[in-house]
Amino acid sequence: MQRYTTTAIALHWLIAILIIGAFTLGLVMTDIPGFSPTKLRYYAWHKWAGVTVMALAVLRLLWRLGHRPPALTAAMPAWQRAAAHGLHHLLYVFIFAVPISGYFYTLAAGFPVVYFGLFQLPVLIAKNPALAETLKSVHYWLNMSMAALVGLHVLAALKHTIVDRDGTMRRMLPGRSH
Repeated sequence: MQRYTTTAIALHWLIAILIIGAFTLGLVMTDIPGFSPTKLRYYAWHKWAGVTVMALAVLRLLWRLGHRPPALTAAMPAWQRAAAHGLHHLLYVFIFAVPISGYFYTLAAGFPVVYFGLFQLPVLIAKNPALAETLKSVHYWLNMSMAALVGLHVLAALKHTIVDRDGTMRRMLPGRSH
């Protein structure tokens, strides 16, 4: 069975780890009451992870446009192939939509995004508390939706590994040549 390229595999797992980390950090930081140095540090890390996800997602999309993924197994029913393609497209949408919504929420709340404390990203919108409240909800629900899609993606991978034993997941595992 054909495998994804080493670059595609590396980008997949880097983005996955960053998304899980940013999601977890987002849940933790929003439960910390008031403003504390720890909470502010977590917000900074969360933003850095989001910006990094966005940059890696752009690289991944550019890579994907020039490198076709390996074909799904012919034994897979057509509805599963369609579901897999649809889920992957939705994941790409959310991988971009979540960081973008977080970025605009942060700007509307009146805070700049300073990547790793090194440089400030452009301020594309002015502070707008009403818009910030809307974008906060949008960011939250996009995250919850993406979490559900990631869960579905993981369940499908496990199904292919445990039930079907068709090698589908091995195509994306690092360091495995067979």
